[in-house]
Amino acid sequence: MSRFMVAGLQLELEAKNNMDLVMDEMRKTKSRFPFVKMIMMGELGVFGPALENAVELPGPEEDAFCELAKELGVWILPGSIFERKDGKIYNTTPVINPEGEVIARYRKMFPFFPYEAGVTPGDEFVVFDVPEVGRFGVSICYDMWFPETTRTLACMGAEVILHATMTNTVDRDIELSIARTNAASNQCYFVDINVAGKIGWGGSIVAGPGGEVIHQATSTREVIVMDLDLEYVRHVRKNGWHGLTQPLKSFRDSVVQFPQYADKDFKCNILNELGELKKPES
Repeated sequence: MSRFMVAGLQLELEAKNNMDLVMDEMRKTKSRFPFVKMIMMGELGVFGPALENAVELPGPEEDAFCELAKELGVWILPGSIFERKDGKIYNTTPVINPEGEVIARYRKMFPFFPYEAGVTPGDEFVVFDVPEVGRFGVSICYDMWFPETTRTLACMGAEVILHATMTNTVDRDIELSIARTNAASNQCYFVDINVAGKIGWGGSIVAGPGGEVIHQATSTREVIVMDLDLEYVRHVRKNGWHGLTQPLKSFRDSVVQFPQYADKDFKCNILNELGELKKPES
């Protein structure tokens, strides 16, 4: 079995505790679409983007989603949550299986500095296997602006990238093109789910392994149900999209040593001229 039904919830939310609403929407989604096997939503949608709402994981909030996953018999990725751990705050996505177990927690590697101040970057990539289906990878919002993140997940075997985001700024249109580019250059599904309402502009996008748009949402509430065919991903990776580009094979076979990675001084000498990472001054 290579086909897998995923529901992305683009919900109209406010900067507050939205947990009851989110869980209600998940129950409604499973009731209306009983064939759905995984439910995911946008970044920081459960409690909003305020650092003071950070919680410890594991904890009662995560436990509630574990119980819900077991109740519904689905995988749940509840967007992301500000996690308080060892005196630091991370932007974290739990991955919960249908048995109600947290099998991984992905911590955002590239917080949106300087605006996401106070958040500590994570340093571990997360992929996980859905038995008899395939391998999934996790990233969050600003991570996708750094192509190395998605390429690493692809090299770890990810065939689907589950990407929660919370964007309410003018660059959302650019993010749509980045999502498609990540999908095409890594020959994978890229599932980018934004929030809507008062904290996000919506416009979620699902792109296929050729960069094709499978669905692009409007700016309001949507339940985006996707029938993902991972055998299609494997065919594209082996043969190219419509028999054309095979970038993963070319990357594998390349002998190029990229100097920005191999030589630290190369990167720093040029990029240090850009100055401090801070908000632009008026």
